[in-house]
Amino acid sequence: MNAIDFSPLFRTAIGFDRLARLMDSARTVPEANGYPPYNIEKTGDDSYVLTMAVAGFSEADIEITAQENTLTVAGRPQPQPEDGRRFLHRGIAGRAFERRFVLADHIVVEGADLANGLLHVALRRMVPEALKPRRIPVQPGRPVLEAGQPQAA
Repeated sequence: MNAIDFSPLFRTAIGFDRLARLMDSARTVPEANGYPPYNIEKTGDDSYVLTMAVAGFSEADIEITAQENTLTVAGRPQPQPEDGRRFLHRGIAGRAFERRFVLADHIVVEGADLANGLLHVALRRMVPEALKPRRIPVQPGRPVLEAGQPQAA
């Protein structure tokens, strides 16, 4: 695998610490085993849905946490009592799992629901008003100030 060296960028950039940590963590993440399978769907300009196939898990078995820019979905099934059942084939995986997803800035988790073995997690980009572009009105009849001149009252 080819590696890209970003160190020259980080030597001259200020405030990109999170990006550097993200790049480092992306290189050190072990290959996932693919369980449970999931989809990420864009449902609108600023909305997304994460869908995970979690057959055999109940709401009590699943824990979803959002901390800083990381969404963690963990499943820990309750032990099932052995009531004399003998499986000839056991293909439904009921093992514990933990999946982590890196969220972009201003992505918030709106909610989650579990139906028909599919866990749906709704996400939305919520940009604060202070960061949104704002329109500056043009005032007629006011002289334009030259750079460095104080404004007269």
